[in-house]
Amino acid sequence: MKRDEIAFLQYTGGTTGVAKGAMLTHRNILANVEQTSAWLSASFKEGSEIAIAPLPLYHIFCLTATLSFMKWGMLNVLVTNPRDLPALVKELAQWKWSVMTGVNTLFNGLLNTPGFDRLDFSTLKAVIGGGTAVQGPVAERWQQVTGHYITEGYGLTEASPVVCANPLGMPWNGSIGFPYPSTDLSIRDDAFVELPVWTGTGNIEMHTGELCIRGPQVMKGYWNHPAETDAVMRDGWLKTGDVGHVDAKGFFTITDRKKDMILVSGFNVYPNEIESVMQAHPGVLECGVVGVPDAKTGEAVRLVIVRKDPDLTKEMVIAYCKEHLTGYKRPRDVAFRDALPKTPVGKVLRRELRDA
Repeated sequence: MKRDEIAFLQYTGGTTGVAKGAMLTHRNILANVEQTSAWLSASFKEGSEIAIAPLPLYHIFCLTATLSFMKWGMLNVLVTNPRDLPALVKELAQWKWSVMTGVNTLFNGLLNTPGFDRLDFSTLKAVIGGGTAVQGPVAERWQQVTGHYITEGYGLTEASPVVCANPLGMPWNGSIGFPYPSTDLSIRDDAFVELPVWTGTGNIEMHTGELCIRGPQVMKGYWNHPAETDAVMRDGWLKTGDVGHVDAKGFFTITDRKKDMILVSGFNVYPNEIESVMQAHPGVLECGVVGVPDAKTGEAVRLVIVRKDPDLTKEMVIAYCKEHLTGYKRPRDVAFRDALPKTPVGKVLRRELRDA
């Protein structure tokens, strides 16, 4: 085995387009396992922890996390069908588990599943959220129910996947934390010029750009897609397609996917922000936001909701948005569904909401 030989052809989620095979080498995977191990080192005791793995192993988040946990001698409990939430709650009740990985939709689903709030969380040390942004209302309720914080990190298939994370035990703050060891992060504009740090004053848009990364975990390229590889790789940096900023303390924050940003009359609107606001509404179980063509404003905001309260109406939603959102961010189109289209991991398929 040579370190630069391909270990995995890891396919991207395809939430915004066609899935592509990221060529991840043995060096990429082993580097990310070591980086994750260094990040975990202060919190876990070797050979005595139990990890719950409710994500499919073919997803890079669960794959690398499981390999990292194995390095610590953890017992990994593989959950084959995390969408069956009542069954997952029963499974959790059987173990003195100390760590779990998951995505926002899974955490939200568990919080709304009878019996979850009666589980024993006394041995819990870390809950690691990734795959997509953890929403504030979900993180707050999780802490209230379990007594523990969700630790949010960030990664992508092309980086094996973890790039940065918050320190374990830190309250949820909406950021993705600090870079992993041996990893460089940079916020760049469309001309690939590095943008200045956000100091908390002035126009934050002047400090917001594409997150670019460089490190030993970054892929070799896309399998049989040299043009796609050239589009995302520049001067040794991987252009992630995610938009965000870095503050004076070094915390990086992701605003949204570059492709998902909605341009309303020249103003940037980020779906994650609207989704987080709506998730705090007591009548909303989950929601998704996309941009749709509009003759007057170029694009308009479409909000799709799965009700928790069956009596929730469009008028109630619009009134709530008027109270909590600036005018150009308010949805022009509100729809209700029984469920949102998702990937097997639990990411909302915004392109399906857009095409509906």
